[in-house]
Order: sequence, then C-alpha cells, then structure tokens
Amino acid sequence: MHAERPPDGEHVDDQMMKLEVNLDDISGEWLGHVMELLLEAGANDVFYIPIYMKKNRPGTLLQILCPLNRLRDIEEIVFRETTTLGIRYSPLTVHRLERRFRKVETPWGAVAVKEGLLGGQVVQRAPEFEECRQLAKLHQVPLKKIYEYVWKHVE
Repeated sequence: MHAERPPDGEHVDDQMMKLEVNLDDISGEWLGHVMELLLEAGANDVFYIPIYMKKNRPGTLLQILCPLNRLRDIEEIVFRETTTLGIRYSPLTVHRLERRFRKVETPWGAVAVKEGLLGGQVVQRAPEFEECRQLAKLHQVPLKKIYEYVWKHVE
C-alpha cells in the first residue's frame, strides 16, 4: 500500500474494484462482445485468462477493473451478457504515473509517444499504436519500420 502522497502528476486511486467471474460455457465471440460493452461502460481494463475448473473442465476467468462509481453498470453487463450466476469483488488501489505525450516527426508523419513519469523522471515510453498502424497502412511501410524510427528518434 502506498503510504505517502505521490509526486505531482501521479495519483493514487483507491476507489477501484476488481470483479472476477469463472465462465465455462461461453464462446470466444461472446467474450469479445462482452469486452467491448464493458470498456464502453467505463471499465478501465478487461481481460481473460484460460483456467481449468472442477472436473478439469476448461474455462475462462473474466477479470474487470473499474471505478467504484461504474460498478452497477458493469455488474449489469456481466449478468445480462454472460452465463455467470455470481461475481467476486475485491477493492483495489491503483497508483497511476503522471502521463504526457510528445510528438515524434517521422518521414511518414507525426506519431504521439505516451510517456509515464515517476517523480518527474520518464520511466515508460510507448508510441501510439493506432497512429503507427495508420501511417504504415497509408504509406505501405512495415509497421515495425515506423516503430524502429520512432524509438530511434524519441528522446
């Protein structure tokens, strides 16, 4: 648990919930549909983990991270759109880094790079995938070439 207040720009969100559901009778297509609905309803993250359940039945663990104020909408989607009869809950605290965006000019166009700062120092960087993908498609250049250029020129 984070005891002291984080530096400016970072924040600790202690109003988060983790929801878990074991599913053994739902198709992958349905799971994709459910993920879209949950993200549209305000879930911060949705992911699936393959599991083995009673009697060695293969199943899927659905995990959802959401703000406390979106919990009821998220619950309704899970109950209406999946085959579950129950949801497990855990309160969750999230420490979020300060974020900023920088532009890197490439021969094919500008790409935003998201940076994560810890105590004012950059500790994470990631080019925006969709921008890289669109430039690669538009200019018929391999996606990895766009990424290589961005990584080489971000500073």
